[in-house]
Amino acid sequence: MLSLDRQPASRNEPEVTAPTAREPYKLSYTLSMASMKASLGHLRNISLFASCSGKDLERIAKAADEVTVKAGTLIIDQGQTGREAYVILEGTATVRRNGKKVATVGAGAIVGELSLLDHGPRTASVTADTECQMLVISQRNLYGVLEKVPALSHKLLAALAGRIRELDRAHYG
Repeated sequence: MLSLDRQPASRNEPEVTAPTAREPYKLSYTLSMASMKASLGHLRNISLFASCSGKDLERIAKAADEVTVKAGTLIIDQGQTGREAYVILEGTATVRRNGKKVATVGAGAIVGELSLLDHGPRTASVTADTECQMLVISQRNLYGVLEKVPALSHKLLAALAGRIRELDRAHYG
């Protein structure tokens, strides 16, 4: 696990900076074996990955970077181009659209996946309410995993369709 609020402990651990509007997290970090096992345990409990095999989950975990952000950290900035998706492993975050709170998300939630798929701007901002442990999956790595893990592609499409239905019901009744 990597924390965004500390300096590297050794030359093998990269320096990490929080994302800005122009630059997302700068990470090139490989999960340790213990961290990999913990990440697999978390992924198994996320509905998005429920149909994936252990081998598929391992591919997903290897494609991700595990980070910890402090409470108050802006994770996603509305209007900016998305380059990564975030799976919240622990903690909670608030989702705001045009400054209005629309949801609170916690462990098992994935945010940011929509702009990964269509290269469009982020539709909402997400801010950590508490310290959050997250898996960060870059666009490039996500595409690689989607090619290798068809079950994930199907689950992601189903999750997006579910969100569209929720929005439709909320807007049209």
